[in-house]
Amino acid sequence: MPLSTVLDILSTISGFFPVLVAFYNYKNLDKVLKIAALFFLISSLFDPLMWVLANNGAKNNMPLIHVNIIVTVVFFAVIYYKLFTNRVQKKTTVILSVITLGIMLIYNWNFLEYPSISSTASAILLIILSLFYFYKLLNPLKYIDIEKQGLFWINAGVLFYSSVNIFLFMIFTQIPVDDRPNYYVINSISNIIANILYSVGLFCKPQKTA
Repeated sequence: MPLSTVLDILSTISGFFPVLVAFYNYKNLDKVLKIAALFFLISSLFDPLMWVLANNGAKNNMPLIHVNIIVTVVFFAVIYYKLFTNRVQKKTTVILSVITLGIMLIYNWNFLEYPSISSTASAILLIILSLFYFYKLLNPLKYIDIEKQGLFWINAGVLFYSSVNIFLFMIFTQIPVDDRPNYYVINSISNIIANILYSVGLFCKPQKTA
């Protein structure tokens, strides 16, 4: 079995790690972490569903990728909006999210093609929002242990995954079809690492950051 296939399978399996942790630690999750847990649950279903469709003769699973990106943008827009207390950051979150969704609708309206622009736009959005949140964590009104913040680890996963994959998203449609599995290894590995970070975050008990 090719390494790319093995990593793709492991990447799909890793999507269930944060879901299992969320179920285990659900009573300790605050409202924002519960929203994140719901996102991870929904997100973990996309890859298995694409596998099922492919094995049942579906010739094109691109619509699912489009939907997955839209779900990701909407959920993280809500998550970061709730995390930010500064009005400017809240408004910026809404404005950037709306712009991102607009770009997705304008440039990737064909749901049968790989949404390179949508993927890139969503990665840029998540990089910006995650950096905003890191700034918030590193400049609290009182001392906190940021490593005990569940959303610190989830935010780290978001920034890591988006930063590593943004250039892959940009050039993916330019890569020859036969070579794409070799490049997609980058996505698989970063997805596994991100899911581990998400899982660590969901293990944490909410800490006050005010």
